[in-house]
Amino acid sequence: MRVSKRSQILFRVASGDKIPKTYHYLVVGAGFTGAIVAERLASQADKTVLVIDARSHIAGNAYDTRSDDQILYHRYGAHIFHTNSPKVTDYLSNFTDWKPYEHRVVAMIDERLVPIPFNLTSLKILFPPSDAEKLGKLLIESYGWGSSVPILKMRQNQHAGIRELADFVYCNVFRGYTKKQWDLEPEELSPSVTARVPVNISSDDRYFKDSFQSMPKHGYTAMFQRILAHPNIDVSLSTSYNDIRDQVRFGRLVYTGAIDEFFEFACGSLPYRSLSFDFQTYHVPRHQSVAVINYPNSKTYTRIIEMGHLTQEWGDKTMVAIETPIAHVPGLTVPYYPIPRGDNHLLHHNYMEYAKKEAANVVFAGRLGGYRYFNMDQAVGHALQVFEEIVKTQPRAPR
Repeated sequence: MRVSKRSQILFRVASGDKIPKTYHYLVVGAGFTGAIVAERLASQADKTVLVIDARSHIAGNAYDTRSDDQILYHRYGAHIFHTNSPKVTDYLSNFTDWKPYEHRVVAMIDERLVPIPFNLTSLKILFPPSDAEKLGKLLIESYGWGSSVPILKMRQNQHAGIRELADFVYCNVFRGYTKKQWDLEPEELSPSVTARVPVNISSDDRYFKDSFQSMPKHGYTAMFQRILAHPNIDVSLSTSYNDIRDQVRFGRLVYTGAIDEFFEFACGSLPYRSLSFDFQTYHVPRHQSVAVINYPNSKTYTRIIEMGHLTQEWGDKTMVAIETPIAHVPGLTVPYYPIPRGDNHLLHHNYMEYAKKEAANVVFAGRLGGYRYFNMDQAVGHALQVFEEIVKTQPRAPR
């Protein structure tokens, strides 16, 4: 892989003179969407691709690296790969081996660590045995063993006992965490957010239930290095689109950055939430029993992530990330989460209509280009779909 270390384009030298290289595609962003689209264009369509990223590294928010103590850690918070899609798994397996990993999360509730999502084990920890048994039987009779029920749906149950339990879970597990995460009440958000935090009617304490749950054997960055290693791909880091838009010739642009920023906020600003991480290294082999401990109500932060659980590398020191949601300030913070509200999605729709008239030769894709949250497997599937759609049309001649 050819990666430039400076904020400048790569050049081909001919007849002693430096001339800009011409590419079939310019891809902005070296995260999942950008890297995979670039790889498919290079390997399947035999196109030349320049991939740029404003950051000094590839892999986007999935980037992992080693600390001064040589501890492998996720720079932008926990990234756990899980999927039910063989197509996605098969694709990524071309670039990495895997280490099986099942993610577990607990929350600090009433000074006790309780499995999350809330389940029958959580019930037994927080309630007296007789109450837990009665409520457990009631949940199984109402919803069936193994089901997952969104908390807001459970609050609408006609049975008073189930509603009381749902209110307890809502107040002690869901509401406080959601308020810190989004700075909004749960009811102010799209129903898709509440659906992501169910009550599980079982004793299964795994956070995800997908058929494939593993981590890249050598980390995410190593996987991305292999994805971008095709000889048809050049990579330039610490390079923004505005840095090179007039320096390089290309046929078509794939833009995975923020669509409102691309159009200089012509239709208004799309809001995001960001995160702040306080990385701490402790001189002990392990700090906590599971990868993530949530703090729904106490503390200003939302969770503590211990990296060794994710990487399965352990030594005499351990690193944790204390994660705190913060407001996103364009140019100062990383836009992690599009805020899922109807008016925001409408604004993004307006941008997509605007793009049809003002940027017909640009493909907007990914989390920021499409203003939607993706799990990593969804991002991979999305990138593969974007590639299929791109190759249906031929790029225009380089400008």
